[in-house]
Amino acid sequence: MEGYRLNRENKRKKFEKGYYQSHGCSDSFTCKHCGWLVTPEAAGTQHRNHCPNCLCSLHVDNEPGDRDADCGGLMEPISVWVRRDGEWAIIHRCRQCGALSSNRVAADDSPVKLMSIALRPLSQPPFPVERIQELTDMMFGENT
Repeated sequence: MEGYRLNRENKRKKFEKGYYQSHGCSDSFTCKHCGWLVTPEAAGTQHRNHCPNCLCSLHVDNEPGDRDADCGGLMEPISVWVRRDGEWAIIHRCRQCGALSSNRVAADDSPVKLMSIALRPLSQPPFPVERIQELTDMMFGENT
């Protein structure tokens, strides 16, 4: 009887529209970008949707948990932002179609990768760093 229940639940996951919007996902997966085996246990959430090693994801949802996206492209982390409550979230962009999404940071996400994404604008400014003094002088005058 237990096998019947498990099979029935697996069919619900596969065919019930929006199943993952109201149910946690306890499935493990292998990251399509870096090959890391991702397990949900250490995530601190029931809705694991990205690799804790490289922070990449797959474009499977149009709305969180709906599994309606036909794209299936790799979602790469391009930025982070801080929500009102202080929680960090990752901005992903699909390499295939360009769609953007925001995903909560999980407890086991790589802090080094998160910081490198957060610091990217400072490490790669849109102007030569050597010109900061010159640009400051132009904006505020020579004697600032």
